[in-house]
Amino acid sequence: MKRIYLIRHGQTDFNRQGIVQGSGVDASLNELGKKQAEAFYQHFGHVPFDKVYTSVLKRTHESVARFLKFTPHEPHAELNEISWGVFEGKVARDEERQQMNDLVANWNSGQLHHAPHRGESPLQVAERQKRFVPIITERNEEQNILICSHGRAMRIFLCVLLDLPLIEMDRFAHQNLCLYELEYHANSGFTLVRENYTGHLEFKV
Repeated sequence: MKRIYLIRHGQTDFNRQGIVQGSGVDASLNELGKKQAEAFYQHFGHVPFDKVYTSVLKRTHESVARFLKFTPHEPHAELNEISWGVFEGKVARDEERQQMNDLVANWNSGQLHHAPHRGESPLQVAERQKRFVPIITERNEEQNILICSHGRAMRIFLCVLLDLPLIEMDRFAHQNLCLYELEYHANSGFTLVRENYTGHLEFKV
């Protein structure tokens, strides 16, 4: 059996300001994000992780920095956030927000090939994530695994791991530094143990 701890990165100023990040914006954690990362470490630092996997974006590296001092680490672009294309780096004002809402509505209705201009579709994200899955299922020496990724990418990744249709991705709520915990058995695949857990974030800001 393997146990996978899947977390979203901590807060950035772009998160706080409502600026769309995606895979093309490489923002650092803000002060709250750093407190969230420390709180996660204080809560789960006792877990004997065999490997930490992150996206290539620094907000994921910074979210698990305490673990990286003593745990092997591999960044993988397959774990990057979805590319929001022309929306990235901008405050989502009413017009842009409506366009993004329309796009998500299309995804939820099954039009998963739709992508923002110069961005990625959920199908494209799922295909790159599928290339990463054998890394965590076939390395038998890695029993406890920590993965830090991004909001929309996590929703898609959970569908990939749990063998769910991608139109169900919005059932997976998330916030900065939330945790999804899964178990993996070679004969039965992945099962969800904890969903959107935030008990470690109960601290005074």
